[in-house]
Amino acid sequence: MTPITEVEGRRLALSNLDKILHPATGTTKGELLHYYATVGAAILPHLRDRPVSFLRYPDGPDGQLFFTKNPPPGTPAWVNTTPVPRSDAPGARQVMIQDLASLMWAANLVVEFHTPQWREDSPAVADRLVFDLDPGPPANVVECCRVALHLRERLAADGLTAYAKTSGSKGLHLLVPLVPAPSEQVSAYARRLAVEAEAELPRLVVHRMTKALRPGKVFVDHSQNAAAKTTATPYTLRARRLPTVSAPVTWEEVEETGEARHAHDAGAPGRLAFLMNDIAPRLEAYGEMLAPLFDPDAAGVLP
Repeated sequence: MTPITEVEGRRLALSNLDKILHPATGTTKGELLHYYATVGAAILPHLRDRPVSFLRYPDGPDGQLFFTKNPPPGTPAWVNTTPVPRSDAPGARQVMIQDLASLMWAANLVVEFHTPQWREDSPAVADRLVFDLDPGPPANVVECCRVALHLRERLAADGLTAYAKTSGSKGLHLLVPLVPAPSEQVSAYARRLAVEAEAELPRLVVHRMTKALRPGKVFVDHSQNAAAKTTATPYTLRARRLPTVSAPVTWEEVEETGEARHAHDAGAPGRLAFLMNDIAPRLEAYGEMLAPLFDPDAAGVLP
C-alpha cells in the first residue's frame, strides 16, 4: 500500500519508501525524501520562481536516467507551471517548485533538480553568473580549487563576488549574484574570463569542451550562462554511486584543498565530497552560505 502523507495541506502518495537507490550505502528512497524534507528551507529559495528541469533516476544511478523539461505525466494541478520560451517546443511549460509540498512531490519522482540562471518573470535575463569547473583526470577537485581561487580574484577585480559549491560530482561551481543582465551579455563575459584564465594558467585551464584538450586540466565551462542551459541546483542530490549533494563550501575550505602540496595527497580529493547526511550538520554549523545570492545589495553589475 502506498502511504499517503499531508504536506502543507496537500495530500501526497509517497511510493516505494524501502527501495534501495544507492546500494553502496544502502540509501533508501525514504531516506532521500527525509533529506529533502530536512533541507527544504535551504533548497526552496534556489528553486522558487525558476522553471525546473529534472534528471530522473527512479531505479537509482545504475538504472535508466532521463532528462526532462516538460511537466511529468500525472503532475498535480496544484503544482505551478510556467510558460518558457523554447524554439523546439512552442507553448512549452515547465514545473516550478514553489513550496515544500511541490518539493516533496518532485522528490518522490527521484530527481536531480536543475535550474537556469534567470527567473520565470524575466526569461533570458540572468540574476547570476555560473562557472562549472570540471576536472579532466588525473586532475581532480584540488586543481578545481586552484582555478576557483584564480577566478574569484579576477571576478573581484570587476566588482563581482563569487560563492562556491561542489557540483556533487567531481568539480566545483562558482555562483555570482548579478544585477539582472541579458543572458547573452553574461555568457559573453563568462567566456571572456574563461579564455583569459586559460591564457594565464595554460597548464591548468582549458576553456573549450573538446575532450582531447582536457586530460590533467580543468575545463572552465562558461556555457551554462546561456538562457537555454541549466545548472544543478544548490542542495540537490545527484544521481551518483554515492548520495552526493551539490553543497555550498566556504572559501577557507577551497583554499585548504587547493593548497594540497600534491593534487593526489592522501584524502585531498575527498575533502570536498559531501553526502546527504553531511548537509544538515553543515547548515547548522555554517548557515546558508549562498544567502547573498538573494541579497540585492550583494549583486554586482556586469562590466
